[in-house]
Amino acid sequence: MAKTVCKLLGLVFIIVGIVGFIKPGFLGTHLSMAHNAVHIVSGLIALYFGFAGSLGGARGFCLAFGAVYLLLGIVGYVMGSPGSPTIASMADMGPDNHLWKVLPGTLELGTADHAVHILLGVVFLAGALLTRADARD
Repeated sequence: MAKTVCKLLGLVFIIVGIVGFIKPGFLGTHLSMAHNAVHIVSGLIALYFGFAGSLGGARGFCLAFGAVYLLLGIVGYVMGSPGSPTIASMADMGPDNHLWKVLPGTLELGTADHAVHILLGVVFLAGALLTRADARD
């Protein structure tokens, strides 16, 4: 299961990273250049574990990324506050009630980003937890 999750989400990450360069406000998310770069690199790493890595490696990746993304989404809701994006390509997005300016003007995460991060965290963790630790490649 972990290798399948890595393959599918790796592809999704790369597609979203590319789409973010064309449409920074895709589905209400704040896809800045930095955010897109993180998605593309994450996607490439996930694809590696999905196609070339061991099952244990894919499981470990899913556990780590699942925990990180789940935490990122939760922290985003907690740390976010009402505000408008300061990234030039997102100025027309308007205010967000849970905008977290991680790196103001470079990496800012809003409500939609937090929801997606929580969803990704749950899917990655499910992929890891539904993979038997003693399963063979």
